[in-house]
Amino acid sequence: MEKLQPKLIACLKDYSGGQLARDIVAGVIVAIIALPLSIALALASGVGPEQGLYTAIFAGFVISLLGGSRVQIAGPTAAFATIVAGVVATNGFEGLVLATVMAGILLVIMGLLRLGSLIRFIPRTITVGFTAGIAVTIAIGQVKDFLGLTFTHAPVETVEKIEAIGASIGTMNPTALLVGLLALAILIIVPKIPGFKRVPPSLIAILVCAFLVELCQLNVNTIGDLYTVSSALPKPSLPGFSLSTLMTVLPDAVTIAVLAAVESLLSCVVADGMIGDKHNSNMELVAQGAGNICSAIFGGIPATGAIARTAANVKNGGRSPVSGMVHAIVLLLVLVLLMPYASLIPMPVIAAILFMVAYNMSEWRAFVGICKESPKSDIFVLVLTFALTVIFDLVVAIIVGFLLTVILFMKRMADETKVVRREDVNVPATVAVYRLSGPLFFGAAEKIAILGQTEKVETVIVSMESVTAIDATGMHQLKAVYKALQKKNIPLILAGVQDQPLKMLQKAGLYAEIGAANYYETTEKAVETL
Repeated sequence: MEKLQPKLIACLKDYSGGQLARDIVAGVIVAIIALPLSIALALASGVGPEQGLYTAIFAGFVISLLGGSRVQIAGPTAAFATIVAGVVATNGFEGLVLATVMAGILLVIMGLLRLGSLIRFIPRTITVGFTAGIAVTIAIGQVKDFLGLTFTHAPVETVEKIEAIGASIGTMNPTALLVGLLALAILIIVPKIPGFKRVPPSLIAILVCAFLVELCQLNVNTIGDLYTVSSALPKPSLPGFSLSTLMTVLPDAVTIAVLAAVESLLSCVVADGMIGDKHNSNMELVAQGAGNICSAIFGGIPATGAIARTAANVKNGGRSPVSGMVHAIVLLLVLVLLMPYASLIPMPVIAAILFMVAYNMSEWRAFVGICKESPKSDIFVLVLTFALTVIFDLVVAIIVGFLLTVILFMKRMADETKVVRREDVNVPATVAVYRLSGPLFFGAAEKIAILGQTEKVETVIVSMESVTAIDATGMHQLKAVYKALQKKNIPLILAGVQDQPLKMLQKAGLYAEIGAANYYETTEKAVETL
């Protein structure tokens, strides 16, 4: 069993000055990338711009310090934006802090209970579906600022936002639209220009558009027009709470914990492939929990592993958690020294950045690929999860999608369980040989009832080479078959029983009832003894 040990400890055993230099460079570059994203994602989450930096600083540092990955970069991510906005709108920022602390505690418990490996039980159809759904909700949420619309109220739900956009389309600000289009053009074109690939296009878009708006005194809302920007360091504090408030935010806490676990571990898997390493999933969950608790205490929002920032860290030479810690320290310096300048950032630029974030996280190619290559049941789960995420919320989407996936999987497995009378073996007419294949579980157990209805034979041989597993219902049905044959004085012979079914037979006492003499390694050996 893998020890709960931070990757930093293993990395420092053979750490060199050269690697320290590479980690510092990578950390600075990732901080430059994270700066506009942290501000933009905080605004998309319905909180102040500095809250995004608090998250990247405190959660980012703690998760790198304690994490189970060498290169994971953590901070605010787009996946949380709609969830956080909903919690803030419903329960206020105090409710969000409490939900985030509770989520952090849940993540720590998950790590201590060694639940990190359970990530593999979440189907790709669900992760792609809700990721695409979140991308759409984020994009819809930015239309207001991109077009410079004036809403009469602040809608929370995605459907309400669409209605508000339609109702206020007449208030569109053409200047805001032009600034947004300029920012979008920079974000798309700059990465394609040779020599600019290492320069974050979002930073260029912010600098160019902010300079243009300020120089020409354009009629475009900036962050400073809508928010009070603070460069003060946050003071640690915990919200007051009662049993009723705990119960109110518990569903949100569970959602945040599950999403943080899924996204961080998926990011770790991607990072492993880039550097040829293996992360410690349980330690990563503990670190994610600790990071989220610290983020909430210091005024931040939920955090998790960010795939794009992690990839940038790897590409720029980061190979230890030191780079993630440097990234957090650089952002701390930016908060203290440069944060007032954030008030000059035009809102259409923030919207354009989030449009690109939504596009990059949408996984539309994976979405289309699943629709082209997968069974109809998988496509149905994918589309349903996507639609529920957009129309309702992530909790409903994951619960319904997961339950539907389980039901469809059980049906598929039940369809694979078959009972066929073999005609390819040379046996007397008084002997019936059946091939039983597939898992013998509650969804398919009734199929073997036909074995107990066998007539006009003196012996029944059941070939079980292809039975991989039996559950309690399957064992109950097999006992019923044995009893039915026993009443007819027809012996039951089992051949090729695999390890798990054999252990179940022994545990249930059916092995002893049938008798060791009626078990054979293969069907051929059973036939030879007749």
